[in-house]
Amino acid sequence: MLMNSSRRNFITKASLATAGISAALNSLANADHRKAASESAGMTEAPGAFTINIFSKHLHWLDYSAMASAVAGMGFEGIDLTVRPDGHVLPERVSEDLPKAVEIIRKAGLNVYMITTSISSADDPFAESILKTAGSLGIAYYRTGWIPYDEKRSMVDNLKAIQSRLTQLAALNNKYAIRGQYQNHSGANFGAPLWDLWSVLKEVDSPWMGSQYDILHATVEGANSWPLGLNLLKSYIGTIDIKDFYWTKKEGKWHSETTPLGEGMVDLKKYFKLLKQYAIRGPVSIHYEYPLGGAENGAKVLTIKKEEVLAAMKRDLVTVKQLLSEAGLK
Repeated sequence: MLMNSSRRNFITKASLATAGISAALNSLANADHRKAASESAGMTEAPGAFTINIFSKHLHWLDYSAMASAVAGMGFEGIDLTVRPDGHVLPERVSEDLPKAVEIIRKAGLNVYMITTSISSADDPFAESILKTAGSLGIAYYRTGWIPYDEKRSMVDNLKAIQSRLTQLAALNNKYAIRGQYQNHSGANFGAPLWDLWSVLKEVDSPWMGSQYDILHATVEGANSWPLGLNLLKSYIGTIDIKDFYWTKKEGKWHSETTPLGEGMVDLKKYFKLLKQYAIRGPVSIHYEYPLGGAENGAKVLTIKKEEVLAAMKRDLVTVKQLLSEAGLK
């Protein structure tokens, strides 16, 4: 009996050890597979790594030429261009207007490393025309639209359906050599808790589909635990956007209120330190969602002087440059 018990213990321990080694090897194999896939797709270096771009939603009050001039004058390196309904480029006019906008922006000494779209499926009406045009112009990334959860389905069934959708979208991205980026956003949509986004991207397993990491929304959803989500997603992050916030109470309810960079509760210094530690690279898009005369909401007409808007944008740009410098990233 003693011999049988010892033997069983030995076999159990050996099995567990083997399982642990197998899991570790599988993890390394998956990492090597993603690296090999990226390199075979010409992705050995992130396009526009740590270039500072401005989200053009906040410049809808300017046409292409005036926008390019203003952005270059402030010292940005690129523009994260809205290519979606009510954006700088309308989806139905993408083949005519996107090349025109990109040409004007590049002539001003800037670049378009990334665009923001509402594409959430390969079956979206304008998905192929947008990706084909953007890919032909050498634009490296696009942000997808958000995907809501179907409340009538279980979480497991939702994730399976989303995985299938993003796998098909990744194939379309591959066809036109442009990388899709899903932004995590606070709330109840897919991607808000971060683990769900990681679990799907892990299964999609394509260098053509990744994450646009949003530190504000990650902090809203995980005030103290956001570094865990960042660590989980680190190998899938292709682009980042940046903004700051604090909590405020209105009519008895707590809300997140966006602020200029450095005035809120986002731990920006720790965040940029972790970006370096995890070797996360890619273009940075600055978002301005605090009161700016309507510019924060994509207004076509401002209610304050444009000089005030541009001055605020320049201050946040200076803050990001300082953060990058202090973290040894630029």
